[in-house]
Amino acid sequence: MFTEIRDITALNKEEVLALHIADNQQDFIESTQQCLDEAKDDRRFIPVGLYKEDIPVGFAMYGVFPHEDDTQRVWLDRYLIDERYQHKGLGKYFLQQLISFLQTKYHCQKIFLSVYDNNKVAIQLYKKFGFAFNGELDEKGEKVMVREVVAHDDN
Repeated sequence: MFTEIRDITALNKEEVLALHIADNQQDFIESTQQCLDEAKDDRRFIPVGLYKEDIPVGFAMYGVFPHEDDTQRVWLDRYLIDERYQHKGLGKYFLQQLISFLQTKYHCQKIFLSVYDNNKVAIQLYKKFGFAFNGELDEKGEKVMVREVVAHDDN
């Protein structure tokens, strides 16, 4: 299976905008349009398309942000798999790819994300990959999860 994490450009923007999550997931994440608008306003956000065999199947957005304790935090800020490609193992597959990508790009010790506490499916997925709640809430009231990076990590 050939997969790729691609930057969003004028050439693939429309196909990424065509990605949608299932109706029962609408309250858990912004639309790809809202994410791209936010990335346009704040250049710290980096949106990417997730591709399988040259077909866009998902979207993610990441970035590095200062924290109140004067550290920098690497965030996997948005993550979705299009509803047509869910339940095929791609959520797990691309989460692993994104973790590896962020570790390589930033040489970070921790990766942060946030999730609504009623998003049980996402929480289960993130826990399988070593994310755990750290007791913090983000500015939208989502619970923050963190994944400690360890050498030769298999997850």
